[in-house]
Amino acid sequence: MSNNQLISGIILSPLKQIFHAQGDVFHAMKRCDAGFAGFGEAYFSTIAKGEIKAWKKHTEMTLNLVVPVGKIRFVAYDDRENSVTKGIFNEFVLSIENYARLTIPPHVWLAFQGIEEKNLLLNIANLEHNPNEIVRKSLEEICFSW
Repeated sequence: MSNNQLISGIILSPLKQIFHAQGDVFHAMKRCDAGFAGFGEAYFSTIAKGEIKAWKKHTEMTLNLVVPVGKIRFVAYDDRENSVTKGIFNEFVLSIENYARLTIPPHVWLAFQGIEEKNLLLNIANLEHNPNEIVRKSLEEICFSW
């Protein structure tokens, strides 16, 4: 993390890995887990090494992000008016070595960068995709040193 204080509403949950000679199991989410806000859809996304997908915030959707392949750097930014963590950035790197689920609540900005050659992201969202509840900004519109 780039700040010791976690942005209000963000949850970082270590996930269980079960290693087996015939193939490994990597947990992602259970209905009883912190951050589960219902199920709308699950999808995979890739990001190339060095590329940055920035900035996006959802006005209704809760994201639950897991990286089962590669390594991805996530940066969250809180600009919510009445938030106790307004103005704070958090930075997380998720991978098999740091296997965890990152929960991002609505109204928190998120950008992410691919670190390895192949990077795969799983999002378990509480809502189905709705382009009307997404706000976007270019990389330059939020000042962060990548």
